Amino acid sequence: MAVIQVMDTQLANLIAAGEVVERPASVVKELVENAIDAGSTRIEVHLEEGGLASIRVVDNGCGMAKEDCRLAFERHATSKLKRERDLARIRTLGFRGEALPSIAAVSRVELKSTPKDGTGGTRIRIAGGKEEGYEPVAHPRGTEVIVSDLFYNTPARLKYMKTIHTEVGHVSDVMNRLALSHPDIAFLLTHNQKQLLRTSGNGDLLQVIAAVYGMNVARNMVKIEAASLDFTLFGYLAKPEITRASRTYISTLVNGRYIRNMGLVNAILRGYHTLLPINRYPIAVLALEMEPTLVDVNVHPAKLEVRFSKDQELYGFVEQEVKNVWSRGRLIPEPGRQRPTSFGPRPKKNEYQASMDWSLFVPAQDERKEAGNHVGVMDSGNIFSDREKAWNREEERAFKWSEQPEKRDLEWKREMVKARDEDEVATYSSQDGLSYDGYQSDRDADYVSEHRTSTDVLSEEERQVFPSNLAEPHRSEYGKHECKEVESQEACEGSMRVPEMYPLGQLHGTYILAQNPDGMFMIDQHAAQERIFYEYFLDKLREEAVESQELLIPITLELTAAEAAAVEEYRDWFERVGVHMEPFGTNSYIIRSHPRWLPRGEEEAILREMVEMLLMTKKVDVVKLREAAAITMSCKAAIKANRYLTHAEMEALIERLRRTTSPFTCPHGRPIIIHFSTYDIEKMFKRVM
Repeated sequence: MAVIQVMDTQLANLIAAGEVVERPASVVKELVENAIDAGSTRIEVHLEEGGLASIRVVDNGCGMAKEDCRLAFERHATSKLKRERDLARIRTLGFRGEALPSIAAVSRVELKSTPKDGTGGTRIRIAGGKEEGYEPVAHPRGTEVIVSDLFYNTPARLKYMKTIHTEVGHVSDVMNRLALSHPDIAFLLTHNQKQLLRTSGNGDLLQVIAAVYGMNVARNMVKIEAASLDFTLFGYLAKPEITRASRTYISTLVNGRYIRNMGLVNAILRGYHTLLPINRYPIAVLALEMEPTLVDVNVHPAKLEVRFSKDQELYGFVEQEVKNVWSRGRLIPEPGRQRPTSFGPRPKKNEYQASMDWSLFVPAQDERKEAGNHVGVMDSGNIFSDREKAWNREEERAFKWSEQPEKRDLEWKREMVKARDEDEVATYSSQDGLSYDGYQSDRDADYVSEHRTSTDVLSEEERQVFPSNLAEPHRSEYGKHECKEVESQEACEGSMRVPEMYPLGQLHGTYILAQNPDGMFMIDQHAAQERIFYEYFLDKLREEAVESQELLIPITLELTAAEAAAVEEYRDWFERVGVHMEPFGTNSYIIRSHPRWLPRGEEEAILREMVEMLLMTKKVDVVKLREAAAITMSCKAAIKANRYLTHAEMEALIERLRRTTSPFTCPHGRPIIIHFSTYDIEKMFKRVM
């Protein structure tokens, strides 16, 4: 007797529902994606009790004819695919024809729809996969689906549902991703008559970001836009100072579909590189467009994961474009200042005012009327009015300085040189031969003369302002290391991104206080020199050939059987990179020599990291290891907190920092410079209201 039987339709639908319908958020995702595929411009989602009691989705799409309303609940019935070759060029969000029958198998569903030709509406009611009603009904153009009593016939699934707040959070996350994917559609989400999300549908992605993440995040987003032969990229990246504790705030969209792809996420993180603190992640919304033949979306039951045919090219493209965004502009945090700072050169006054037009967050009047009661808009009112007036006053004051930059800079340098000369005369001309910090004045005088700013780059008019003894070459030395001048294009661009500033003193021997016409700056001296040394050591390690350091006392590595097998397989590779090892008993090796660039005291740890990389990825990224070595060496070599610096040392450190390629964060992602604008300081002292 045969024991294998074909399952009946009801049982097959229940099993399929286990893959497609995981929780109320899964139902919302499938129904809203169907509404998007129907060409809707307005979609409403109303929840009751977290979606377990009721989910109501209303759209104004093309609707369905009477016959299609019944066929839509048949398994594998779809209007998206006609023939086999269509599977390789999918542009719609849904295509399998599994969602509606799977949802209907575990809930009570009522569907009402009217096609765009207005031939009349149809209503169909299904409970537990069985049809209970099918009749004509009066209904506006579009489709309305009501899913109630979810999992009523599968109590085991219902028992494992989380709290109502948890389920609402999952639904909100799904709706947020869909709204970010389609800013041209007006979305409305409510729970128990309480509004959770509303977008205007005017196509402005920044408005959707403001609705999802808040206005402060939207103000600190930077646009990214690029194209290659195969890919087109558009989106927004949060400034490095705006971070979160997890990767969930990184949204990657491919051809209008939200996907989860660790390769893309890692490419974005590599683009930020050392700008992010450890275990902190950015907010990013990146929309990619490519030919459907380059992406396979039919690899996941919920269509959340995809495969790219040119994945490495795509990851490299995204990483490089993110790096390009942060390679220009000024990334100095400004506590208390909630408006975006400009990237690139400061615009003229009229251009700046145009760029600060916050009406982009408020739809036009005709869009408000068109939305009606269905979808509202973000009403900012006058929340910016008073603050904008104060900001504009500050900008007017700043632009008075910028109208004649040459004259402004010359006057500023005269004041700074005069103040510096007075300060140095008071410090270095004491009769007892000691400066205020106890060092001999003649030694400090020599140190000052070595660290004065060179006048080689000054104009003739500026040379008249500076004393003649400032014309000596610019040199600096901290501890045992000496950093050479970096006369590269990147260094020149870096010096333009950090404004010139004049050091005033130190706070707790840790933070340098400096000023310029734009306000006051606080500089973390350890982080600043750590960045300087990091770029110096990294350049040296990249230039270094494969040289081995013979060991007087060999290092013994005790490995697991899997690690020992990996080492034995890649023994030749270890020899090529300068690691000479010999077997030393079972699963043990002795290291006779290693590359010279390994930092002292970290040799065994880095060698073990090489073995772990081989075990996990079958290759070792030497560039990544050298970068880690540069970070370790720069951290150990940099000056520490509570180290009091002379005025000349502070000047030299700031000038060195300005010449680095990324002068805003240390290699660990911590900020180096913090800016307090003149307006912020005046506001704290109530000089402006």
